[in-house]
Amino acid sequence: MTDTLFPQKTYPTLPVKGETAAYPVHRIFCVGQNYADHAKEVGSSVDTEAPFFFLKDASALVPSGTDVAYALGTENLHYEIELVLALGQPLFNASEEEAARAIYGYAVGLDMTRRDLQAVAKKKGRPWDFAKNFEESAIIAPLTRAGDMDALGDQRIWLTLDGDVRQDGKLSDMARGPAEVLSYLSRFYRLQPGDLVMTGTPAGIGAVVAGSKVEGGVDGLDPVRVTFTD
Repeated sequence: MTDTLFPQKTYPTLPVKGETAAYPVHRIFCVGQNYADHAKEVGSSVDTEAPFFFLKDASALVPSGTDVAYALGTENLHYEIELVLALGQPLFNASEEEAARAIYGYAVGLDMTRRDLQAVAKKKGRPWDFAKNFEESAIIAPLTRAGDMDALGDQRIWLTLDGDVRQDGKLSDMARGPAEVLSYLSRFYRLQPGDLVMTGTPAGIGAVVAGSKVEGGVDGLDPVRVTFTD
């Protein structure tokens, strides 16, 4: 084994319902503006030509039920509830049928966003990395295997902030479903088991503060829960 100058970090993992072994997370891809009502609320619209993506490091992953510190460098930290796909097979230049078969499981996740930094990046035409890819910005509940969940359709996707419903939609409101998203993404990356894809958020995004309690869910999946601290 090659010596390293400092301890090599291992991949973070997610628990899987009904399994003793955990799911190792390698990369986190995120689809931008995949719900028309959310795109509208941020002053945009769904791109009819192609989806677009951004990335979060695996180190951004935090399991549900964890207290999370309010993010550094922002005064406007937003929640976004999302359906998360977990790959169980390699995908490259895949058809939608192949993409659908490669989904190992589903989870509920929060894509936390430093909205003020995103606004600056958008205005200047810069990348969104500071706004999206930071520590503890991907809070994800345990995975449910695809075979243990009903076929995706009109399942409700929702979020509460301190007990009040703030986001409330249906998975069928997505502009592009999981198979289409994965098929498109596989033209640009050699996707592998361990890759997660966050599929976008419905309308109702908003800010949290220290002390905020957020819970979100998708029908048929374990909910995601988090409390934000100073």
